[in-house]
Amino acid sequence: MAALTTARPARVDDVAPVLPVVGADTLVPLVDGRRVPYANLDVAASAPALQEVAARVERVLPLYASVHRGAGYLSQVSTALYEQARRTVGEFVGARDDDLTVVVRNTTDALNLLAGCVPADPVTGEPGRVLVLDVEHHANLLPWQRGTEATVLTGGPTVAATLAELRAELADAAGTGQRYALLAVTGASNVTGEALPLAAVVEAAHAYGARVTLDGAQLVPHRRFSLAGTGVDYVAFSGHKTYAPFGAGALVGRRDWLDAGTPYLAGGGAVRRVRAGEAVWHEGPARHEAGSPNVVGAVALAAACEALAAVDPQRLRAHEEALRSRLVAGLAEIDRVEVAHVWDDAADPVGVVTFTVTGYDPGLVAAYLSAEHGVGVRDGRFCAHPLLGRLGFDAGAVRASVGVGTPGSDVERLLAAVRLLVEEGPRARYDVVDGLWVVVDDPRPVPEGTGLEGLLATAALGLDEAFGCLPD
Repeated sequence: MAALTTARPARVDDVAPVLPVVGADTLVPLVDGRRVPYANLDVAASAPALQEVAARVERVLPLYASVHRGAGYLSQVSTALYEQARRTVGEFVGARDDDLTVVVRNTTDALNLLAGCVPADPVTGEPGRVLVLDVEHHANLLPWQRGTEATVLTGGPTVAATLAELRAELADAAGTGQRYALLAVTGASNVTGEALPLAAVVEAAHAYGARVTLDGAQLVPHRRFSLAGTGVDYVAFSGHKTYAPFGAGALVGRRDWLDAGTPYLAGGGAVRRVRAGEAVWHEGPARHEAGSPNVVGAVALAAACEALAAVDPQRLRAHEEALRSRLVAGLAEIDRVEVAHVWDDAADPVGVVTFTVTGYDPGLVAAYLSAEHGVGVRDGRFCAHPLLGRLGFDAGAVRASVGVGTPGSDVERLLAAVRLLVEEGPRARYDVVDGLWVVVDDPRPVPEGTGLEGLLATAALGLDEAFGCLPD
């Protein structure tokens, strides 16, 4: 009888990007003196701007003026651009007719805003209770711990077990008269790309009187999402992960909590009338958008939403699935490499893959990939400390992530580089400086015209304060 063989996963060298992004042809220096195209596999942290987004920004910059506060022609144009962008962003995530779209800085900003709007328990007057899982990014964990009565639930080993634990916790709380006001969940883990099925989550929460807010930072740029279609009450997401890195994000969801909540910032634009001893606050988005709004960021985010909405969702899914599957299977083939999973039975994960290489610190792996192969990845604990600890990666891990601008050749370059590291080790010398792995006597120049005198990793920035998601 012939021996059974396992087919090698198909290579993805010929998989092309779905949409063009700014910087796709950027060359970066290696320690051996060569310059190679940058393989940006750190999209989950900050995605490059779509070319269409950059072009839109270039067109509107000459039209930039004050928003909501000027009678001049350019002020009127800028105000119209800003409000049109608000409508476009809301439509992109399936906002209901009475939902509000608040323009914020990013997902963290959005969830901190919402934390100030969770109503108190109508019977006890105590702060509204919020239920979260330990799989969350800190943006969907810390605001609830600080501003509300939060319970952090440890998930189970499978999707089914985790859903059962969620239902049990919601039922117990309702049975004791201490029901949860809100269930906060991730749309896709920023560590593994995995998620719970939204339909089941929403059904469970609503059955026990809780609303659902979704951290959409990793989901919205990768999958079609609709508030109206899913029943989710609020969604938060970031422009810088949605191919619009111009400083804007959004919180979209039900009006009543936002209209009644504490204004996020106290200042001009958020008030109807001010007297020496009192202020009458607006309702609607203005209530939480004090100060001069980021019209360029809002326009950029809207342009990204339009560009993504114009692409066949099956094409987006097929592109990402091909790259992610190749990453997972290719890494699993390499000795001493472990790929992280929260739930092995999770369906339809997005393009985020986290791994470790036995014998090498994650920071060294990331520095090696950059210095010797021109591959950009993320290392550390990804602002998800509880989850990394539960998965056994207290020392951190390495994360590779893909997006609409990722060619399959970037994935193949990463896999070849990791295999070479395991088989031969790094060729350059590395050391830890101020908590970061760097090349000893790094010969790589910095880009001209940037004002930099050296690479960031050697700049002694006070890393205890600046990089809290690194291992202790």
